[in-house]
Amino acid sequence: MPLGRELPQLLRQRLFYKGRKFNFEVNRLRLPNKAEGEWECIRHPGGALAVPVTEDGKLILLRQYRFAIQGRIIEFPAGTLELNEDPLETVQREIQEETGYRANKWDKLGEFFLAPGYSDEILYAFLARDLEKLETPPQKEEDEDIEILYYTPEELEKAFLDGEPVDAKTISSFLLARPYLV
Repeated sequence: MPLGRELPQLLRQRLFYKGRKFNFEVNRLRLPNKAEGEWECIRHPGGALAVPVTEDGKLILLRQYRFAIQGRIIEFPAGTLELNEDPLETVQREIQEETGYRANKWDKLGEFFLAPGYSDEILYAFLARDLEKLETPPQKEEDEDIEILYYTPEELEKAFLDGEPVDAKTISSFLLARPYLV
């Protein structure tokens, strides 16, 4: 097998932190060229995201406080997969809890790694259409600080370009959904 095609050999794996949403580990590897080193990795169960589109073509987004950046950021509704949970189940739950809408039509847009340089987290993106407003208000979790926003696709694109704080999963999913947005 030519150099570069062979996978590194795992020599040692150490779990440094086990959390409720992710684990942090350090791995000692031997590369195909025989060099050895340590690589840190965040192990994450994955997540699912909805690009909700109203009947009049508006996108439903959230402005949410995120501790890691010490500020609020614009993002599509999303959530972490529970153990053995199908990504569509995750996103159906999250859209209802965070926006107060239910989607009757779902299309899978794709899946992608969020930060493969240090995490194995994969995100499953779905287009949510034929929305119906639920009678009960959104059931946000106690530790969530969320504001619901409505943007046209053009307004969201302008927000990206104007430098408003928007996360990468929202930008990526918007680009995957763009062909469906009229």
